[in-house]
Amino acid sequence: MEKKTFKLGLLPKLIIAIILGILIGQFLPIWFCRIIVTASSIFSTFLKFIIPLMILAYVTMGIADLKSGAGKLLLITVALAYGSTLIFGSASYLVSSTLFPSFMSQGALEQIAATAGNSLDSYLSLSIPPLLDTLSAVVLAFVLGLCLSNLRGRTIGNTLYDGIKDFSGIIDQVLHSVIIPLLPLYICGTFIDMTKSGKTFAILGILWKVFLVVIAMHLICICIQFLLAGFISKKNPLTLIKNQIPGYATALGTQSSAATIPVNLQCAAADGVSEQIRNFVVPLCANIHMAGSMITITACATAVCLMNQLPISLGTVIPFIMTLGIAMVASPGAPGGSIMTALPFLYMIFGAEAGDPNGPICAIMVALYITQDSFGTACNVSGDNAIGVIVEAIYRKFIVKKDAVTA
Repeated sequence: MEKKTFKLGLLPKLIIAIILGILIGQFLPIWFCRIIVTASSIFSTFLKFIIPLMILAYVTMGIADLKSGAGKLLLITVALAYGSTLIFGSASYLVSSTLFPSFMSQGALEQIAATAGNSLDSYLSLSIPPLLDTLSAVVLAFVLGLCLSNLRGRTIGNTLYDGIKDFSGIIDQVLHSVIIPLLPLYICGTFIDMTKSGKTFAILGILWKVFLVVIAMHLICICIQFLLAGFISKKNPLTLIKNQIPGYATALGTQSSAATIPVNLQCAAADGVSEQIRNFVVPLCANIHMAGSMITITACATAVCLMNQLPISLGTVIPFIMTLGIAMVASPGAPGGSIMTALPFLYMIFGAEAGDPNGPICAIMVALYITQDSFGTACNVSGDNAIGVIVEAIYRKFIVKKDAVTA
């Protein structure tokens, strides 16, 4: 009998990295701190190189794979998933912009502002220019994905689809083998720099309140989705929520919507969703429904803007949410995939300089998001099954009856 090996999850690793970063920055000499900051800086440069390739691989495959499924069901499911992401992302900004300022005293904001420019210099810097800029990667991904979705299996496209699929597998391997394992180093270096510059303790005094508000928004989101699903399907929302508990708990542990699909399919079966519908909706929504992640990203971006006295408004947030709702397609395959996909678009909120994916403000965003990633993923997958219940009800009430009448 093989012994089970204990494996520390990503969330505990990142919490340890934050604690170590604070302790190292507080008690160890500057020369040692600069070594870790240098390693973190080199990693962030590599990350900046990989991000456009990640967008190209994931978004292309996500759109190309939308071909699988009946046209009516596909349109209904995509509309519900995208609409949910937009609505709850926008609501997250409204709640965050209302509540967060009360957490952030003027003294704390002034203390953070006073530390600007105190960052540690790295011993070594590398220049690795990305093969594509992020906008080019997004446009190319949309063109390839839409064309492959229409042409594959009809005239051309099978060979290119297989090539993109292999390329996506390579990027996925890089994400799992390099990016995710080294994220703790990246976060540790960020918090070392923040501690030495004096930002850490002023910021941490604010973050725990942000965390509680975000978790509350996730839970409210789940309740609203299942209330709507219960109303449309004439099912008990409390029973639907109860049936979702195994999927929610699995997502908390795996931090991956894709890894939770098998359990979520069982939850959908318990909800009475037919095999035909659940086998279509659950895997599809695992890749396109990002309400929980959008709540977290929007709330964290609002908090970071307030902490750094950057302007933010609903007018800048909505285009960001609309863009990210599409760009995050297929990003939930790995822990932290959503925030990695979001990094190149943060300039839409933070501005060109502060929104540099390689910069310290985006590093704070990564740290903020990752500490809440499992809850956002759990919210995502719970909403997937709420959408499944709604699609099942619409299918039975309108599509099946209409087809029966036509026949």
